Amino acid sequence: MKFAVLDFETTGTQSADDIIQVGLAIIDHDNSISRVYGSYVNPGRPIPPFITGLTGITDDDVKDAPALEEMMMELVPLLDDVVLVGHNVAFDFNFLQNALDRCGYLPFSGRILDTMDFLKIMFPSLSSYQLGFVSSEFGLAHDRPHQADSDALATAEVFLKCLAELQALPLITIQRLSDLFAEEDSDLGWFLDGVREEKELDPIQDLEGHQFYRQLALKVEDWTELAAPRREDDPNPLSGVSFEEYMDDVRDQLRSSLSQYEEREAQVQMIEDVNQALSEDKHLLIEAGTGTGKSLGYLLPSLYHSVKYGQRVTVSTHTINLQEQLRERDIPMLTKVIPFPFRAAIFKGRGHYLCLRKFEHKINRRDFATPKEDLITAAQMIVWLTLTETGDDEELNLSNRGGDFWETVASDSESCLGRSCPWFRKCFYHRARHEAGISDVVITNHSKLFTDVKASHQLLPSYEHLVIDEAHHLEEVAGKHLGMHMKYFTLVHTLTRLFKDSKNGQLPSLRQQLVKSGHEKSADWASTIDQLYPLVLEVKETWDLLSDKLFGMLPERSDATPGETGQFSSRLKPSAKPAKWDQASALENQLNVTLSEILRKGDKLMLDVKEEYDDYAADSLITDITGLLKDLAGIKENLRLFIRLDDETTVYWLEASGQFRSKSLQFYAVPVDVSRQLKEMFFDKKRSIILTSATLSVDKSFQYMTDQLGLQEAADEGRLMTSQLPSPFNYRDQVLLVIPRDFPSVKGSVGDAHFVNMLVSSLGATAQATRGRMLVLFTSYRMLRQVYEPLKEALSSSDITVLGQGVDSGSRSKLTRRFQDAKASVLLGTSSFWEGVDIPGEALTCLAIVRLPFQPPNHPLLEAKSELLQQQKKNPFMKLSVPQAVIRFKQGFGRLVRTASDHGVVIVYDTRVIESYYGKHFLYSLPGPKMEHMPTEQMVPRISEWLQSAPETEA
Repeated sequence: MKFAVLDFETTGTQSADDIIQVGLAIIDHDNSISRVYGSYVNPGRPIPPFITGLTGITDDDVKDAPALEEMMMELVPLLDDVVLVGHNVAFDFNFLQNALDRCGYLPFSGRILDTMDFLKIMFPSLSSYQLGFVSSEFGLAHDRPHQADSDALATAEVFLKCLAELQALPLITIQRLSDLFAEEDSDLGWFLDGVREEKELDPIQDLEGHQFYRQLALKVEDWTELAAPRREDDPNPLSGVSFEEYMDDVRDQLRSSLSQYEEREAQVQMIEDVNQALSEDKHLLIEAGTGTGKSLGYLLPSLYHSVKYGQRVTVSTHTINLQEQLRERDIPMLTKVIPFPFRAAIFKGRGHYLCLRKFEHKINRRDFATPKEDLITAAQMIVWLTLTETGDDEELNLSNRGGDFWETVASDSESCLGRSCPWFRKCFYHRARHEAGISDVVITNHSKLFTDVKASHQLLPSYEHLVIDEAHHLEEVAGKHLGMHMKYFTLVHTLTRLFKDSKNGQLPSLRQQLVKSGHEKSADWASTIDQLYPLVLEVKETWDLLSDKLFGMLPERSDATPGETGQFSSRLKPSAKPAKWDQASALENQLNVTLSEILRKGDKLMLDVKEEYDDYAADSLITDITGLLKDLAGIKENLRLFIRLDDETTVYWLEASGQFRSKSLQFYAVPVDVSRQLKEMFFDKKRSIILTSATLSVDKSFQYMTDQLGLQEAADEGRLMTSQLPSPFNYRDQVLLVIPRDFPSVKGSVGDAHFVNMLVSSLGATAQATRGRMLVLFTSYRMLRQVYEPLKEALSSSDITVLGQGVDSGSRSKLTRRFQDAKASVLLGTSSFWEGVDIPGEALTCLAIVRLPFQPPNHPLLEAKSELLQQQKKNPFMKLSVPQAVIRFKQGFGRLVRTASDHGVVIVYDTRVIESYYGKHFLYSLPGPKMEHMPTEQMVPRISEWLQSAPETEA
């Protein structure tokens, strides 16, 4: 088999556009690249500047190049009897067919393969399938991205890497992949079929390294084989060892295994504080800035405490990212330096783990909602099972629809067969749970912490000591979990999984199976299922009417990103229900009656079938349907709770985006004040809770957090320690904070023309002085939009790219990566860029904060909390709005300096920090940068001078 790997550069993406360069790499029968052909093509028209910017190909490059007809005379003979390969091949294939047609050749009729499909299937965990990223991950030289010959060669090498990976798979996995595509008339299916036939002829099959079970190859053995880190009859490795001796030992190990290890004063202090809190049964609020090394600061004392006293410590993070960092970086390092064996397990929410029973069922029944995409997702997961030890969805790079696929195969408690499941000993969720049960430290997340509390502590292994990292999010997560949050699709997905149409869905599958079984009751059962279909459709129709009615009640918010979920939002007050609320209430009542009817009939049917009919495949379906019915019952209760609007201590509100309107509706019912519940559930019950984050104090005081989290009583009883650690960075030498004191101010979320002009001209001039490398944080998306185009215009001649969140496509992480990769760029971001974005080193030199990050005062939750504070005769602005904004401001400020060698400038364009009575709280809360204020026109010369004086910056 001979492959031709094709890549075109063109003047645009439409069929009327022209080819400006071609690259073709030939892969011979022996999988060697025998030839690379490349040529510019004269398109007979100017190349758009955008394309020159992307590819580096100019009008000069192509002016003497052959015309399309001449190039095709060379290219066509190379395409004889080959399989055509490309990265996103449809694009190149369309241009090829057009060119063949224009030059009078017959269309290409051979087989076509896409390296994107191969990469997704063979490397299911790659974080991006972009050619440049993949090449660097595989260590391939790809010198000139977006040049056709270089791209074709890189694609050919990537394709060969995929083929090698495919050949190395166990035979059973290749057979499963081949079966998966067997019914599809696709070139990928044809190719996999060929690989299967070849592999079946091989007399020697590698059976090592995988477990084979029920026609799947798995990486993991039964979880019952997982042993505790130390034997029960072994002496305790820490008996008679003091904490100081243990730490001395660890430090010696750290020094010998990490050449660049240096002891940081703040980390030493943190280790001591955490140890004291754990051993004296106290709670601790500890603020530790970037660079402290806070994960080791709490993990080292936690492990000592857990192993020495046999008392497990639970660690909770807000983001999955931090969990992954602990798993991949911190725990492997501790394994090397701690002088005895220990186990630290990651335990996430159940929906993060694959249910093997559901997955097997789904691929055997070919239960695919969107076949083309679902087949690729299923193939990805078949290969992933030969690689994964956790079954955790974070390891998978799923396409957009992949998320819907995952929902149907994720583990959940309602449809778990427990010990009677044939997959029980292989089950990823039970493995994680078992591992947590035998671990010294269990790492989970805030969401799971509250789900566990609501499930009366049935989910996490019991614990008395808890470390909460990223603790500034705890109160917000508590509100979401102790309240109610539901989306339009929460109900729709559940209904669709029960019944999509007469052939698809769990009920039709069960009906087919029962009718086939010939059981004496099968006709009755089928008729009951037939009665359920119209009821499900009726619920869907009523739900759509109700959602439209509710969306119609929402006003648009002025400061939100278009398409962002909170763009339309409205608080609903028990004392003042909206005008047409009774109509919504009547629809909810109708919905409730129909859902009750479905649940009554459905539950009775499931019990009956389960008792009378014994069959594994049917059991599996009954379990899933019973689970879905339980979900429906929960949704029905939640909806009733929301529409009743009768609890004065709860804040009710609706949110939606303008893009998807009523389909994006989200329902919230959140307790106004969670401090009492946090106190009762956690701080009164647990012996010691350590809360840490880079931003817990306001004005060097922890009072705001103490109030918010319900810690005042512990403080009064002397059970609360607080500690603010010194920063390991020298902010006075590393950061200059500048405030242009004559800058115009803004009312509301939109700037007037004068403000926008001043801001654009100042940002433009600063960006030229810093050569891009600038992050601009906005509090309102509208203002970001106002600035984006004019700033792009202002910088167009100086080769500085402007990227805007919500304007340029891509997620936060994609935009961040583009920003880091670009030589000179300015990134404009709103809410989600204020924290969690990590851009160390030279890529970020200047941070501009356009406005102080106050939450919009009309946000439902803020409004309700303010009313509560007013009733208590407290000032909501100083007690709530300012502290919240200060913590966010500190988070934003923290984006700039991520390492001891970072050096840069922060500009605060909001003069309230120096003019208002509360401004000092913002500046006083920062970790001591050099602060100066001056007229706007003096800013750029001062910034240039500061950057030139920096140690070791580029010239």
